[in-house]
Amino acid sequence: MAETPPLRAHTVAVHAGRPPHDIDQPLNVPITMASTYVAGGAKEYGRYANDSWTAFEETLGALEGGRALAFASGMAAIVAVLDLVSDSTVIAARHSYQGTVGMLGDLEARGRLRARLVDISDTAAVTAAIDDETALVWIESPTNPAMEVADIAAIAEAAHAAGVRVVVDNTFATPILQRPLELGADIVVHSATKYLAGHSDLLMGAVVVADPELYDVLKGRRDLTGAVPGAFEAWLALRGLRTLPLRVERASANAAELARRLSDHPALTEVRYPGLGAMVAIVVAGGADPADLVVRSTEVWTHATSLGGVESTFERRRRWRTEATTIPEGLIRLSVGIEDVEDLWRDLAGALDRIAG
Repeated sequence: MAETPPLRAHTVAVHAGRPPHDIDQPLNVPITMASTYVAGGAKEYGRYANDSWTAFEETLGALEGGRALAFASGMAAIVAVLDLVSDSTVIAARHSYQGTVGMLGDLEARGRLRARLVDISDTAAVTAAIDDETALVWIESPTNPAMEVADIAAIAEAAHAAGVRVVVDNTFATPILQRPLELGADIVVHSATKYLAGHSDLLMGAVVVADPELYDVLKGRRDLTGAVPGAFEAWLALRGLRTLPLRVERASANAAELARRLSDHPALTEVRYPGLGAMVAIVVAGGADPADLVVRSTEVWTHATSLGGVESTFERRRRWRTEATTIPEGLIRLSVGIEDVEDLWRDLAGALDRIAG
């Protein structure tokens, strides 16, 4: 008898994390509003387990090819992973998410670790930075907001040869476009607030691993710190996951078309689109002032700092004083949504035309 092939991502997103197909079972796992359980079982207390988390974790784990843990926010997930490091070096993408770079700086200032920031797209430079004191290589691909892409497989191979773990923040690409565990990563991190949940209505994070022992360590850290999501947030995030493949497909198609059209616009000096996902960066000629005018001059696009929702958002990243100084003053990060691409183009091009004169 032929072996049944594994389910594909679109099917997994819809069917994983469901109750059994028994008579009168609901199709969706109900929201479990409980802080206390009757003693003697595996749950015991609301900081240790919740059926709403479990359903989300089963689905994300199946999509990433590992075992997932839900956290209260993306930053909570990041901190749990960095907590694995003590008196060692972390090599990280210099254009990582601000929260990641900020936490690395905070931990370094307190003597917990040493941070070494590198150009993650320069594989030779990344691998050359690995030494006997390195404990972790932190990859973002694409990076936020520079849109650089890393060779995850090559970096992971070099890191493992030196006994170093590899983490990939997969928030931008999602498991629909990139499965880092299959490329050699040890840990995958997500801000589930973004594409996974996809509707700009919750804060959540996640970590995915393949190693059972590492899973137990990270769950232990979550149990101790209490960095757990609410049941309702987990339920909403799971509902968002059900449509993740469709949202990524539509938003990515919109992003690719916008990047193509933007490449010839006279108001821009650069368009950065790695061809992976729905994030685009544009650099406005003239720097901060004209870029700020663009983000104040649209009706469909929303000026906002978060991303990954069904709606299109954008912002000039250097408005944040903590953004890397290697990011151009005029860089605007676009999170392309699922609206009609012609409406998105008309609105954005109109704003750019006004500053182009």
